[in-house]
Parts: sequence; C-alpha cells; structure tokens
Amino acid sequence: MRIALANDHPGTPVKKEIAAWLQSQGHEVVDFGTFDEEACDLPDFVYPASLAIARGDCDRGIFIDGVGYGSAMIANKIPGLFAAVAQDPYCAYLARSHSNTNVMCIGAKIIGSLLAMEIVKTWMTTDWLGDTEEKYARRVAKVAEIAERHIRPLQD
Repeated sequence: MRIALANDHPGTPVKKEIAAWLQSQGHEVVDFGTFDEEACDLPDFVYPASLAIARGDCDRGIFIDGVGYGSAMIANKIPGLFAAVAQDPYCAYLARSHSNTNVMCIGAKIIGSLLAMEIVKTWMTTDWLGDTEEKYARRVAKVAEIAERHIRPLQD
C-alpha cells in the first residue's frame, strides 16, 4: 500500500517512527513533510498529502500534528477523504472497521510514540466491516452522499 505521511513540527519525531514501521511492513511511504522540528504551518504539508490521496496517488494517509484535529479538519475538506482522529487503538479500530477512514490523524502532543504506533498498527491492519455488514456500508454511503451534495469538485 502507498501511504502519504504529513506533519507539522511537533509530529516529526513520531512520523519518523511510523514511517520506519510502515516500510518494515512492505508499505511505500510518501513523505510530504515537514522534515524537522522548526515551526511551520500544517496546511503546507497536509493539503498536498490529502490531494495525493484524493487523486489516487496514495492509498491512505497518516497525519501527525500537535493534537490531530488540525490535520483532520484539513483532510476532511477534500472530496473522497474520510479522516478521523484517534487517541487510542480502539478508536483507530472503529475508525477503520465502522467508518472506512482513509486518513488517520494523531496528536503528537497528546499521546506518546508507543501509543501512536499501536494506533497506526491497529488502523493499518483493520478491515472495513462494510464489505460484510450492510449497516456500515449504508452509513458511510450516507456520509458520502452528503459530501457530494455540498462539496465542490476537486480543483487545483
């Protein structure tokens, strides 16, 4: 799987650990930055990563910022992206299994790297239940329908 990674300065150390694990599992990592811990603006990195997922250049995304919500707000503005914030593995499991999220957002200031890794491992290895349980497919389809009615087509 091709995974887009993006972060701001607080997320750099955690992102490096996540990238190493993803690569050890055979995934291709596309790192949109930032690459250091100098203060920066989150949209400069999350927005291009989100576009890559929307266009199909990447299959999923993992975004790491201070709290996680900034990344989720940016990603969820892009048609076709379903981003969730998880602060524990159970939330990551539900985000994949019930909601078919294609972006996981993590708050590096909220959780440590060990918990972040467990969240990523859970999210990456959890299947969407909508393929076998109609209620999840129906619910996600309703969210996609809302987006289609209210979000303009993707523009550069």
